[in-house]
Amino acid sequence: MLPWLNSMIQFQKAELVISAPDKKSWPDTTLPEIVLAGRSNVGKSSFINAMCGRKKLAYVGNTPGKTRLLNFFLLNRKLVFVDVPGYGYANISKQQLLRFGEMMEDYFHERKQKKALLLIVDGRHKPTDDDVTMLEFARYFELPIIIAATKMDKVKASQRQKQLKLISETLALSEEDHLIPCSSANKEGMERLWEVILHYAQIEV
Repeated sequence: MLPWLNSMIQFQKAELVISAPDKKSWPDTTLPEIVLAGRSNVGKSSFINAMCGRKKLAYVGNTPGKTRLLNFFLLNRKLVFVDVPGYGYANISKQQLLRFGEMMEDYFHERKQKKALLLIVDGRHKPTDDDVTMLEFARYFELPIIIAATKMDKVKASQRQKQLKLISETLALSEEDHLIPCSSANKEGMERLWEVILHYAQIEV
């Protein structure tokens, strides 16, 4: 493991700075930001907690799609995770859907320090149309793309390559994109994810 990464995983400083309902509430910082996205109930909160070596940094609730804000997590005063609202939740209203679209467009258009999109997908299943749309959104803004295929600990070894190929083909990934199998449960893939994140964030180790 990378020397600095080892201390980063411990996260002496990891905190939720703000849950922002609109751009007026965005934190005033120039630190690099990594956008975390994924459909509702994909395990995004558990993923954030696992990546940061914390149990309760990101709230793990029982209601999929509950979060409708941009959550800014400050990590060791060097990097910010921006957790965007989960999408694809069946019970969301048209008004909430429009608000989500406006929130995302404002962020992608105006936030200059965004460095990459980290899209979390369930490694057991084919990515959804909403996942494809989110990637197209990121590509439009020329953001580097990192795919975290999580819950891979629940995929049989004989099925892993088949599932990864399905994800890659469905999302039309290129050689420049990163597809990383991982697991919040056993921490598989976390070191590789951090290496890629730090590269795009231009943080030296």
